[in-house]
Amino acid sequence: MTMTATIRIKLSVMMFLEFFIWGAWFVTLGSFLGNTLHATGAQTGAVFSTQSWGAIIAPFIIGLIADRYFNAEKILGVLHIIGAVLMYQMYTAVDITVFYPYVLGYMVLYMPTLALVNSVSFNQMTDPEKEFSTIRVWGTLGWIVAGLAISYAFHWDSPRGVTQGLLKNTFLMAGIVSLVLGLFSFTLPATPPKIASGEKVSVSQLLGLDALKLLKDKNFLIFFIASILICIPLAFYYQNANSFLTDIKVDNPTGKMTIGQISEVAFLLCLPIFFKKFGFKWTILVGMLAWAARYAMFAYGNATDLSFLLILGIALHGVCYDFFFVSGQIYTDSKAGPQYKSAAQGMITLATYGVGMLIGFYIAGVISDAYNSPTGHDWHMIWLIPAGIAAVVMVLFLLFFNDKNEASNSQKS
Repeated sequence: MTMTATIRIKLSVMMFLEFFIWGAWFVTLGSFLGNTLHATGAQTGAVFSTQSWGAIIAPFIIGLIADRYFNAEKILGVLHIIGAVLMYQMYTAVDITVFYPYVLGYMVLYMPTLALVNSVSFNQMTDPEKEFSTIRVWGTLGWIVAGLAISYAFHWDSPRGVTQGLLKNTFLMAGIVSLVLGLFSFTLPATPPKIASGEKVSVSQLLGLDALKLLKDKNFLIFFIASILICIPLAFYYQNANSFLTDIKVDNPTGKMTIGQISEVAFLLCLPIFFKKFGFKWTILVGMLAWAARYAMFAYGNATDLSFLLILGIALHGVCYDFFFVSGQIYTDSKAGPQYKSAAQGMITLATYGVGMLIGFYIAGVISDAYNSPTGHDWHMIWLIPAGIAAVVMVLFLLFFNDKNEASNSQKS
């Protein structure tokens, strides 16, 4: 069965809208919270943590409901329509205490849709390894278009726009697109439940805990711990990067941040070559080094003569993300064996986006408050700390991880 052109277009549109929605409000969230709702660092950390709670709860929604009782495309539609209503509530919220319950509810509904769009796509493919990337790339393009629209079409993140509170319009835009995707989802190809409704599914299966036995392997355990720890500096980027660029008066900060997504696409294409040539350990180490380097660039860059450091730091996003997370998924897949493949990926996702980011957003909030004074944020220190954390994780990984077999296997394959 080959995918028809109509289905390919529908899946591409679905991916574009799915990630447009996320990019439309999540990138500028820190700036909105600080400037419009006057949130503290700790409150901002709590709002960003809703992504982690969503990641922790998502397997239950997918595993207990989607995989057993309903078609994936129908659940996708319902979740995005409810999401549109919650987005409207976030748009009208005037206080952080009113805003928080809506963003928490939204993230609990949105995070499962990331798995659902993949399920709908994979169900139409005969060779996902070849076909998926050409569909998934539309998601990254959606995220990029959202960022460019905020900066260059609407100017909501300009100094004047931020002062006037125009960043709240990002939620209205995301809500409208969420409603569009919700309705559009009902036209997608039917993706029936994977598991018979009478079949038992345990909580440990859902969370990927069946793969815990992989942690008996010393090298996998070190990789697992490193994955959680590297999410601490990652959280600083999500939580602070847009606020930082807005605060130091960089022009069109959200538009410029899309350079990170463009580099993500480029480095994703380079990853297999690098992985084959240097093996897993060095690929991961380059990813970790990129985190430390980008934060050092943010610490010493500025909006005038050293603005090139900020652009370079943003452009490193592709190396940071792809060389660590994507190669980590490949490594996990190779270690798991056929029996635990999806369980192992579930466990890594739970460890990184769930536990690691939860810790990271909390620490990022505390550090932001610690280095905030009436004169403003001490961004130099706020960025040097995650740079130091990434450097320490990198050194520990270099010293303790020694998976020679994996390196030679990846070179042979």
